[in-house]
Amino acid sequence: MSRARILVIKLGALGDFVLATGPFAAIRHYHADADITLLTTPPFAAMARQTGFFDHVWDFGRPARTHLRANLRLFTQLRNARFDRVYDLQTSDRSGFYRHFTGQAEWSGIARGCSHPHRNPERDRMHTLERQAEQLRDAGIATTPPPDLNWAKSDISRYNLPESYALLVPGGSAHRPAKRWPAASYGLLARTLRDRGILPLILGAGPEQELAERIEAICPDAIGFVDRTSFTDIICLARQARLAVGNDTGPMHLVAAAGCPSLVLFSAESDPALCAPRGPNVTILQQADLSDLSIDIVFGQLNI
Repeated sequence: MSRARILVIKLGALGDFVLATGPFAAIRHYHADADITLLTTPPFAAMARQTGFFDHVWDFGRPARTHLRANLRLFTQLRNARFDRVYDLQTSDRSGFYRHFTGQAEWSGIARGCSHPHRNPERDRMHTLERQAEQLRDAGIATTPPPDLNWAKSDISRYNLPESYALLVPGGSAHRPAKRWPAASYGLLARTLRDRGILPLILGAGPEQELAERIEAICPDAIGFVDRTSFTDIICLARQARLAVGNDTGPMHLVAAAGCPSLVLFSAESDPALCAPRGPNVTILQQADLSDLSIDIVFGQLNI
């Protein structure tokens, strides 16, 4: 008898991908003998392969609509794969459209006419973890574990870090600056941490280099790690860090799920009840305008 063929769709973003690792594990456990493919996007392919949950990882799941050849490739592979069941964990208009190319496959999600719909009318008011766990229950998977990143492996000895260090994540959506605690405040926090013998490491990517430089101008001992870490590097750094402080942004999901004592700062721009990082030691601190959040309040939340 041939193995059942399962497709899981999770295109991004980083925080959502981390929260989906629990559902990934649940699907792998439920379909232990199946051939499972993940459809995702390039930033998450390496991490997805390292999880061990998938037999195949397709990283071409979101081609630009104007790239006709790339879309044709995707639609052809979806049709030719002859999947038996699809778990759409993206549940977007795009991913729902892909149902047109999977033939008679069973479908878990919200696409019109699918075999295993998540019918809860309040689904958009649920935290991502609870929403996806309920979606899987409606498809017959009774239990979904929380995110567990124990599969992540990376040699962080190359950074030659001291025993006591903290992670600072001052970035976030560039088009939503109100989600960011000011860089000057991170600089003061970094200096306070350094005065207590804790080395601040600044995580980020791309244009967040400017934020790191502003923090380092206030605390010259802080070390900028912008564009120096992979996702698995961040996970492994978080396992050994004393603590982490960051905005509502993807890397904080990695840090929190890794078990690092994490303080996540929210403004009125997003609702932690829907999207907050989850982990064994996470504190959420919300201030409508993060520019009004004082260093004393933040430091008072840290157990040091």
